[in-house]
Amino acid sequence: MLFAFLKKVMTGTPIRKDSHFIHRLRLYLKSDWRKGFREYKIFTLRGLKDFILISMGIFSAAFGLKGFLLTNQFIDGGATGISLLISNLTDIPLPLLILTINIPFVLLGFRVIGHTFAVKTALAILGLALVLGTVPYPDVTQDHLLVAIFGGFFLGAGIGLSVRGGAVIDGTEVLAIYLSRKLSTTIGDIIILINVLIFSTAAYLLSVEIALYSLITYLAASKTLDFFVEGLEEYIGVTIISTRSETIRNMIVNELGRGFTIYQGRRGFGKKGEIKDIEIVYTVVTRLELNKLNSEILKIDDDAFIVMSNVKDTKGGMIKKRRLKN
Repeated sequence: MLFAFLKKVMTGTPIRKDSHFIHRLRLYLKSDWRKGFREYKIFTLRGLKDFILISMGIFSAAFGLKGFLLTNQFIDGGATGISLLISNLTDIPLPLLILTINIPFVLLGFRVIGHTFAVKTALAILGLALVLGTVPYPDVTQDHLLVAIFGGFFLGAGIGLSVRGGAVIDGTEVLAIYLSRKLSTTIGDIIILINVLIFSTAAYLLSVEIALYSLITYLAASKTLDFFVEGLEEYIGVTIISTRSETIRNMIVNELGRGFTIYQGRRGFGKKGEIKDIEIVYTVVTRLELNKLNSEILKIDDDAFIVMSNVKDTKGGMIKKRRLKN
């Protein structure tokens, strides 16, 4: 459109008389402005949301570290656990250790994941170090079990909120991603191996009791992290293969208030089994709705083939916009 406009200017074509062209040009400029404003709005709101989540994560993690773990010589897994272990054995301040130990992981994150992630992570770790060094936190309790559970809870919540904001305040995950690609293994296996080494060292240098309580801290932090990253509701992807797919589609919309997707497929069984075209229905429901969905499907077609799989999270569609129907 812009090229056509310049062409008219260069050739001396009277533009004012071309009302259709002017109308199209105005629509183009208007839509382009709206697109730019929409992108700017999305970028700004996303940046603000990430800032709030990371800030909340920093203060939560700092509370877990100073209010529970540090004064009781408990540790956690990952880079944070290494920092706590060294801090308990030496006079080096924890904020300095947090910064120093995570520097290689930030550089590795720049290479493995990207510069945006690396910058956010660097700022988050710097913020955590500043809060640890400047904000006073009270010693909440001296009960070892409470320290292990609630220290892990607040630390895991802090890490989870930071992950939601697009950063990490413990660089071990970055190392796990890198090694999993190099060694052709899973990220979980790498993290477990790193933490086994950390807790074994703690048992040798501190005590077996502290190492065991620290393991409880790690488990509490891991479960809390999963809760904050994956959310309260668990989503289930359900694939339904049935000859009565149209009735099942209507049931999903009218009874559950959910959406669906249709795949065109072919069914068959055995070497000489029947093969014919069939519609495959796919939908995503919460775990609370799964029982009702299965019951309704059985009412329609008790021979339906149903495949269910876990879905970590969803975005868009009807899944988060509609209330559960009883």
